Amino acid sequence: MTARRYDLDWLRITAFGILIFYHVGMFYVTWDWHVKSSHASALIEPLMHLSSPWRLVLLFLISGVATRFMTDKMNTWQLMKARMGRLWPPLLLAMFVIVPPQSYYEVVEALKGLSTPQPHWLDNFYVKYVTSSGHWCDADGCLTTPTYNHMWFVAYLILYSLALLPLIPLLRRLPTALATLIRGPGLIITPFLFLYAARVFLMPQFGETHDFRNDWYLHVTYFGTFLFGFAIAKHAPFFAACMRWRWAALGSMFVAWAALMTYYAEWSGGAMPPEWQRIVFRGVREMQAWTAIVAAIGFAHRHLRTKDGPARRALTAAVFPFYLIHQTIIVVAGHYLNEWHLPVALEAPLLILTTVAGGWLFYDLGRRIPFLRIWIGLPSRAKAARAAMAPSPQAPAPSGG
Repeated sequence: MTARRYDLDWLRITAFGILIFYHVGMFYVTWDWHVKSSHASALIEPLMHLSSPWRLVLLFLISGVATRFMTDKMNTWQLMKARMGRLWPPLLLAMFVIVPPQSYYEVVEALKGLSTPQPHWLDNFYVKYVTSSGHWCDADGCLTTPTYNHMWFVAYLILYSLALLPLIPLLRRLPTALATLIRGPGLIITPFLFLYAARVFLMPQFGETHDFRNDWYLHVTYFGTFLFGFAIAKHAPFFAACMRWRWAALGSMFVAWAALMTYYAEWSGGAMPPEWQRIVFRGVREMQAWTAIVAAIGFAHRHLRTKDGPARRALTAAVFPFYLIHQTIIVVAGHYLNEWHLPVALEAPLLILTTVAGGWLFYDLGRRIPFLRIWIGLPSRAKAARAAMAPSPQAPAPSGG
């Protein structure tokens, strides 16, 4: 097997793909979002719950693994230069070019629900957006700008990469200590207990804000997962154990999800469940999350670690630009499609098709224009050419296959 971990590439592609379809789903569920379809209902919410507990945890774990591989090829300065150079330009592009339309249509939709007209809200919108002077407030709160919206993942990855620096020497030695904690059933129990403790003790206090200044529950969860990914990146027994446990983990994930859906259905009328039930089912949720991750890693390691080809290479390059642009396409296209009053059986496929086509066009144009490449998260042409010409080192396949 080449030194590149193709299984992790496929996991990253899959996780981002699920995230993009999840955001399409947000247009159709009853949960609060930037814009909503007139067809919104609770119909697909159980399907949304199937991935919501774990997809971002998996992405941060994979990011930690990828960072570990980077540290073995670069010194600290080179690592930070590479990581910041790939993350800051897309984040800035998003905040000042890609995300403003999301905020604009969120304000447009909010105007529909106001009893008192506020047409001036849309005057000089971009200037107000950039200068944080819009004062766009309704009963649900105020819209603060400029904002990163869905790009909070990138903002957090920047923070975690910087916080990682002083911990690198310790984390390189950590697999020895982790080996005991994740051996046998510990593969499930130890990470589950970490996620469960954070959910029980921190989530009720801090919630999930995606505001980096006070998002302490998610910081503990995601930064902890990021560090875990860094620590086990080259610990072959972890991946071998995930492969052995994959079927049991998959079954456990579906059992936990079914139990959670039963719990949500029982208390869907608005009544508050007893506190002990809330604590128990927070644990059920985190069991669903971690067993889904173990199953995903296990199946990918079993079937995809040697699966390279044009599709893998194209999707690996395209997935981040897709992530960068997808939510704006969904918000703008969803707003206008909803005005056409199409049946949902036609509207939803059109929205998906528009998102995929728009994402691919954004990626294809960006990769062809040298100046734009770094702004959509791609290496410059010179770096890409050097990487293509570099010999591919060989590494032994992890044990346990």
